[in-house]
Amino acid sequence: MLRELPPELGPNTVAIVEGNAFMFSEATGDVPRGSIGGLVFADTRFLDCWRLTLNGSPLLVLDSAPVEAYAAAFFLTNPDLPGLRGNSVGVRRERLVGQGMQESVILQCFSNKPASVQLRLEVGADFADILEIKETVTDRSEKIVRRHAPDGSLLAFDYQNGSFSATAEVRVEPAADRVEGDDLVWDIQLQPGEQWGCELTIPCFHGPVPDTYLTAREFQRVFDGNKDDPANRWRAAAPTLQADSQVLRDVFERSVDDLVALRIQTHLDGQRLDFPAAGLPWFLGMFGRDSLITAYQTICFGPRLTRGALRTLARHQGDEVDDFRDEEPGKIIHEVRTGELTQLGIKPYDPYYGTADATQLWLIVLSEYWRWTRDDELVWDLRDNVDAALRWIDEYGDRDGDGYVEYATRSPQGLGNQCWRDSWDGVQFADGSIPVLPIATCEIQGYTYDAKLRIAELADGGPLDDPALAQRLRVEAKELRTRFNRDFWIEDRGGYYAIGLDGDKRKIDSMTSNMGHLLWSGIVPEDRAKIVAMQLMSDEMFSGWGVRTVSTVDRGYNPIGYHMGTVWPHDNSLIAHGLACYGYRQEANRIITAMLDAARGSNFRLPEAFSGYDRSFSRTPIRYPTACDPQAWASGAPLLFLRTMLGFDARDGQLVLDPALPEGFGRILLAGTNAFGKRWDIAVSDGVMDIRPAH
Repeated sequence: MLRELPPELGPNTVAIVEGNAFMFSEATGDVPRGSIGGLVFADTRFLDCWRLTLNGSPLLVLDSAPVEAYAAAFFLTNPDLPGLRGNSVGVRRERLVGQGMQESVILQCFSNKPASVQLRLEVGADFADILEIKETVTDRSEKIVRRHAPDGSLLAFDYQNGSFSATAEVRVEPAADRVEGDDLVWDIQLQPGEQWGCELTIPCFHGPVPDTYLTAREFQRVFDGNKDDPANRWRAAAPTLQADSQVLRDVFERSVDDLVALRIQTHLDGQRLDFPAAGLPWFLGMFGRDSLITAYQTICFGPRLTRGALRTLARHQGDEVDDFRDEEPGKIIHEVRTGELTQLGIKPYDPYYGTADATQLWLIVLSEYWRWTRDDELVWDLRDNVDAALRWIDEYGDRDGDGYVEYATRSPQGLGNQCWRDSWDGVQFADGSIPVLPIATCEIQGYTYDAKLRIAELADGGPLDDPALAQRLRVEAKELRTRFNRDFWIEDRGGYYAIGLDGDKRKIDSMTSNMGHLLWSGIVPEDRAKIVAMQLMSDEMFSGWGVRTVSTVDRGYNPIGYHMGTVWPHDNSLIAHGLACYGYRQEANRIITAMLDAARGSNFRLPEAFSGYDRSFSRTPIRYPTACDPQAWASGAPLLFLRTMLGFDARDGQLVLDPALPEGFGRILLAGTNAFGKRWDIAVSDGVMDIRPAH
């Protein structure tokens, strides 16, 4: 997933998102041709041009912003034009997305004399696959058929390529006065103070559009103040936070709002499930690793996303060997795409299995879900998936029988690196050279260790009820821990863990943030945990905003290298949680407060990643150029930070609270959090702590 710099939309872009649909526009609400903007649904761009002009001129922005994650308002006016003085006509655009888009355009005359204006909406549909948008878009114009209603009520684009088809319709009320090419045109006479308006509905479907189509919401529910819709009901069920720390409150609220926006709803075996999409704009879909880490980060705030992720990923678990998709029996997916390139078999994402850690993470998250819910039924229902995942670890994940899970793609379009650092150069030696495949990265071994111990817990007196399995897994985990600490430890540079072993079993000796994940998994002995903590918090690793992905001393370090020097919030959330698990609460709090400070510079939202420049370099962290914003596991990071500070956990059917708040944080009340099918209020103030059922 190495990023290219995409064509710019312009300053102050506005993005709205709902599930697997988003609209990305300029501050005017316009999408110019040739940009990365547009209306995207299910990995297909249905509109690549959406440009409003008045008397042939672009409009000027007075104000624009999202009013909800899925809706935005744009307040515009006209510039000085022949026969029309500036600011004579106010234009308000209101927009929301669901399975498509709705937009209203309202004009009001502020002149003291009648105004004669021509309103024109330029429309374009290129049906680009989302995998093309940030690179090179295939010209599909010869296969796009246009349908324009003679009465100006409809402008439609149909595209078909083999078995793939898509339709973009623009339904207009009241109808346009005429259609010129792909432009809708209205000739409007406005009296002083008079308003005029129209509504545009754009349903998005692969295949023909049904005769009866209803968008997910009505405008009144958003713009007239009625909040009774699924997203707001979902948000209302989330816990609330009261805290003396303003930044903690603001970041928490933003994170919850973004997670609600990024949820995708699906139906499985008669159940409606929610699972977290990875991020806007490029990854609005199911991703194994991202969705599972987000599910872990958010479990104590509500099990709904976690349950949805577990069941949905289990349904897509691998059941055969397929080299093109890197599929193997028992393996959990890397990602699912639904665009043209995937549907036609050009890309391997239906689904793609090129990840060596999602299977272990699925087992870890299943265990964490059970610890917080005691939902024996779900675990029992997924027992065959558990068995298949364990077999994959031992039979396919361990490619050469050395006891470690390695990765190497077999697909001509597969990922070379199949750990979380999945860019082509995300794993390097300290001298900058690229290791040979297959590679066994350190954190994957930690995940494997943790997964086996957790499933042993479920099998020994838990819902899986298999004492022999529990005993075997504990023995295997113990042997892995011993072997790992022998083979991955490097004594040089004060001592640290290699990021991995390459195909020749050489230690890949760069110093990386991955060793912080080892603390989260618990595979690090106590005597080495102190050394790891010291390395993570050193000037070479800690930027002042968070832990870098690689040490500044390593030759491959680049503060804007995607995985080679940047700072990732999700990475830091796991590191801080791991530090706290080993008792290094002060170090964990240092990371947490740095991250909260970083969020101040981005409207209290942590992006996918930001640059690894030292904090002395700038008053705010420098954003990574093409970071997803929002991204689910970055939005989940503050929730795990809060859990880490509170020392909040579920152990043996009991809630545990062991707070260690940063200095000056004062009082915290987390109201309505979820555990064991009940809601709880968690209060911490001046060393006094309390857990009680919510009222």
